[in-house]
Amino acid sequence: MENKVKKVVLAYSGGLDTSIILKWLQETYDTEVVTFTADLGQGEEIEPARKKAEAMGIKEIFIEDVREEFVKDYVFPMFRANTIYEGTYLLGTSIARPLIAKKLIEVANKTGADAVSHGATGKGNDQVRFELGCYALKPDVQIIAPWREWDLNSRTKLIEYAKKHNIPVEMGKENEAPYSMDANLLHISYEGNALEDPWVEYNQDMLQRTAKYNELPDVAEEIEIEFKSGDPVAVNGKILTPANLLAKLNELGGKHGIGVLDIVENRYVGIKSRGVYETPGGTILLPAHRAIESITMDREAMHLKDELMPRYAKLLYNGYWFAPEREMLQAAIDKSQENVNGTVCLKLFKGQVYVVGRKSPNTLYNADLASFEKDGGYDQRDAAGFIKINSLRLRQFYK
Repeated sequence: MENKVKKVVLAYSGGLDTSIILKWLQETYDTEVVTFTADLGQGEEIEPARKKAEAMGIKEIFIEDVREEFVKDYVFPMFRANTIYEGTYLLGTSIARPLIAKKLIEVANKTGADAVSHGATGKGNDQVRFELGCYALKPDVQIIAPWREWDLNSRTKLIEYAKKHNIPVEMGKENEAPYSMDANLLHISYEGNALEDPWVEYNQDMLQRTAKYNELPDVAEEIEIEFKSGDPVAVNGKILTPANLLAKLNELGGKHGIGVLDIVENRYVGIKSRGVYETPGGTILLPAHRAIESITMDREAMHLKDELMPRYAKLLYNGYWFAPEREMLQAAIDKSQENVNGTVCLKLFKGQVYVVGRKSPNTLYNADLASFEKDGGYDQRDAAGFIKINSLRLRQFYK
């Protein structure tokens, strides 16, 4: 145990595990616990967490709806970069962690707490993401990660501890859960237990936002998304707040079975992990954003941005949102989006997103130049010299 902890802020969901952590902190560290609960659009009521915390003797309880901040200041900046990790993953869990870390530190500063605590395990990425964020924002903070300290390393031991300390155990919680689930407005993730064998297909019954294969409509749905400075601002002509816009895309994508991903990813700690993700709105947003960039961005700026993206994605996945190199990359990405304005038309059908049209007041697309019917000011004879100069080194090398 480190120095005496006077007060600790716990990232508290109100669920069984964090309720056990709450009691364990009180018992092990003999300290005052403050709880912080965030509404990230996980789709369940968070007010019950207040009653549970009160029942456990907590005096300072913080509950905050951060959905708009989450989408506006974290999800949208990430999508400006067209960010995907290892070619597939839209980073739905990763992008929520820096915001939670920020809020934990804000509450710690407000209440005079000298420590923060979280429920991430010692095998996963989230411990890294939470703690890198907290240390960046409050370098002298003490961090307590119970899963790295206690001996409650099985569901049986956790249940026994809960019963011993009169922590309510919901029906169905006594047995090992079929998988671990984490949700926010961008996605839902499923990992562990029944999903640990990468050869065994996941059960579609677990999906919560996305229709099953045999429930998908037989008619494509056409939608339009409007962008300003790289961020989506309207769907089908209706201007929406960031959180409401993402929720609308989730609804549209979910209906058509869009955005279910089954992958094996490389965790930062060195473990390969199989996960299933539902990201309907984000899976629509990615090709839509690329489509509007395709007619509004200079070629070399686009290519450079595409080269930077894997580095940016790795920083986000590994928890370096508040690192200077991420902020430097973000500045370059945001600069590239100044003229990314316009509307994209898409069709949603049987789990797929099809871009069918794009227009912009800042378009760089010149129909006369692109046409096979007219030169549009382009002298085709100039191409001969262009090719000869660019082939010079090849002709010298192979001579």
